Amino acid sequence: MSLSAAQKHDLPKLTQAEADQICAKHDRLWTSKPGGARAVFAWKNLQGLNLRGRNLCDADFTGAILADCLMQHTRLDHANLFGVDLQHANLTEASMRRADLRGACLRGANLTGVDLFEADLREGAIATADRERGLRVLEPINRGAGDIQGTILAGANLERSKLSGVMAVRADFTDAVLKDAKLIRANLKQANMKGAMLAGADLSGADLAGADLRDAVLVGCKTLSWNITDANMAGVLTDEPSGKAVDDLPYKTMIRDHARWCETGGVEGKPSSFDNADLRALETIRGFNLTALSAKGAVFYGLDMEGVQLQGAHLEGADLRGCNLRRADLRGARLVNAKLSGADLRDAAMGPLLIGGERLLACNLTGATLKNADLARADVRQAIFTDADLSRANFTGAMTKQANLTGAVRQNVRGLADAI
Repeated sequence: MSLSAAQKHDLPKLTQAEADQICAKHDRLWTSKPGGARAVFAWKNLQGLNLRGRNLCDADFTGAILADCLMQHTRLDHANLFGVDLQHANLTEASMRRADLRGACLRGANLTGVDLFEADLREGAIATADRERGLRVLEPINRGAGDIQGTILAGANLERSKLSGVMAVRADFTDAVLKDAKLIRANLKQANMKGAMLAGADLSGADLAGADLRDAVLVGCKTLSWNITDANMAGVLTDEPSGKAVDDLPYKTMIRDHARWCETGGVEGKPSSFDNADLRALETIRGFNLTALSAKGAVFYGLDMEGVQLQGAHLEGADLRGCNLRRADLRGARLVNAKLSGADLRDAAMGPLLIGGERLLACNLTGATLKNADLARADVRQAIFTDADLSRANFTGAMTKQANLTGAVRQNVRGLADAI
């Protein structure tokens, strides 16, 4: 854990100029220029310094004080952050892939949108020699407000991270990606995990009493001996069927009948309705022609739908989170209030559909959720994104001419600077 108030004052306090010099040498090392040296901030006090946007991959921060530091967009991949004090630090959109954060104190820190892929945030402690007690564990400084506010990890990528035994009371994991994360015996009391992606996570023995898990994905989770007393589980997606299950209707036959109907112009097959159906058991409908499909409120979560043809489809309120929709044809589709967070929509056709004469039907995504969705190189010309949530979505290289973004949430979105 990070240092007590007494030990904090014993650490050498670096000035901004000294820190900048160390960062510059580290950058020279990374760019193979002469005069480079690895950044070593171990047992240093950097409180309140500006490290915004720096490349500090593989740097050593063991036991350092980084409280109140500005570290937005800083690269800290593989960095040693064992036992650091990061209380109230701003790490928005930083990259901390495979970083060692064991025993780090993150009370009140802002880690919105941080990439913590395979990071280690397990319990840990730093001990120092003590004449009377032999070894003495150093305790974190108590800054009051940080304990109440908790750590902000909204939209963070914590896939395959190690969080076993972590103390995250009242932490904000809204829309965070915790796929395959280890959360064994984690203290997540009153945590906000609304919309979090927890597929495959190990929550054995975790304490989620009073937590907000609305619309979270818990598919494939291990939940042995977990505590969800008073937790809000509304809209949670689990391994249990949601809506009409495959056992109730022959969806595999129905989907092929609809595809055949589309391919033959109605000569063979027949149209089918999949409203409120749970289609996850299909596993793949890659390349299917499903023009004008009606699947309002249907669950497609995680389905392989690459190259699927859904022109003019009715997908209002459908759950398409985590779906592979790369190169899908969604021209003129109605996706009002649809869930598309984390969906792969690269190279997708989402422009207007010509439906006779010169009449064009726009792809309607009014109120849709596209957090962390990848729309790189997608055609979204004239698409309606009114009141949609595009937080952290990627529109790099997308065709956005005349896209309607009225009221859309565009927090940390990429590639929409020139959209009209």
